[in-house]
Amino acid sequence: MNERARALRNPAAAPATEAYGAVRSQTLNQAGFDAAYAEISSWPGYAATPLVRLDGLARALGLARIDYKDERGRFGLKSFKALGGAYAVANVLKQRVAAATGRKDIASKQLLSGGFADLVRGATVTCATDGNHGRSVAWGAQLFGCRCEIFVHEHVSQGRRDAIARYGAQVREVKGNYDDAVRHAAATAAANGWTVVSDTSYPGYRDIPLDVMHGYGVLAQEIARQSNDEPPTHVFAQAGVGALAAAICASFWLRWGPKRPFFAVVEPTHADCVYRSLEAGRPVVVGGDLDTVMAGLACGEVSELAWEILHGGANAAVAVDDAYALEAVRTLARPAAGDAPIVAGETGGAGLAALLAARDYPDIRRTLALDAKSRVLLLGSEGDTDPAIYREVVGRTAEEVLA
Repeated sequence: MNERARALRNPAAAPATEAYGAVRSQTLNQAGFDAAYAEISSWPGYAATPLVRLDGLARALGLARIDYKDERGRFGLKSFKALGGAYAVANVLKQRVAAATGRKDIASKQLLSGGFADLVRGATVTCATDGNHGRSVAWGAQLFGCRCEIFVHEHVSQGRRDAIARYGAQVREVKGNYDDAVRHAAATAAANGWTVVSDTSYPGYRDIPLDVMHGYGVLAQEIARQSNDEPPTHVFAQAGVGALAAAICASFWLRWGPKRPFFAVVEPTHADCVYRSLEAGRPVVVGGDLDTVMAGLACGEVSELAWEILHGGANAAVAVDDAYALEAVRTLARPAAGDAPIVAGETGGAGLAALLAARDYPDIRRTLALDAKSRVLLLGSEGDTDPAIYREVVGRTAEEVLA
């Protein structure tokens, strides 16, 4: 087996004609996506992030079209995560206010106005993070006025820790990997009466991750509008615990039904829990330190909610090594003729990393059903979330790349 990259067709993938089923509708649904969009689009600073067409890159890779959803400008956080963690924080606080006042009509604008500050400031939200989700939760806590404690594992860079702390959160290190940090955050929250705001779900913990995932669906709704509701033939989505991938997969399945695109998840070769789970037909835990430059994807356990969507909704999985992720970052920074430069972090370039692997390995290209007619959507999930690392990888700052 090739060690640099590999691809798998999901043996349990649902036929294109299969409707979004009853079990799945109890996980993610259109009403949840619509509610999240209505709320998030009302926040100060909201704007749809750009969908960038990369015709030069498409030609170089033998594809008909590549569109790149660039999340670097999302609410100033440089990541799509702003859509999920902060939305879930708002819902946690609205529920707290409702429980204390009996009111069921609380909206974000009332929290933002400070009308319930006395109730809100007594709450503490927490989570484990590889960087971006913790930044979103911290930003949401600062925005809406509650306390925040964030747990990071020992491999999270100092730059990403500092970015979380800038939003007023207390950042604590946990020895081990991301999954160790998840368990520690849950135990600490239970002991202190804090609320865990996580994008990964497990038995008995589903409602808040569901809010996070419905928040991520804003990205899919923007893409549909920006593409005039014309679906791509392929979507490449970063996996990690699977929350973003499942949200995009579900939203497109609900929207486009039998016209929905071929859906591939992308992971690092040493943190490929979704790949291994699809291969086995059941959730599989990947152990070890999960160390990868794709920091946001260093996860060994697929989210329970994400699995309910992806085990039938994903058509394929791709695992790529760090070299492809780094090549993707540099390729976007030094684009093909006619394309605009894009600043992407190592996780943000994961979808392109899969395309680069397909360029090099015909068997991967065949597995992914890519050809000269393919119209591919890439999810640029993050920008330079650690500017020091970005400069080390590219040799220039983000500002110099975009100048």
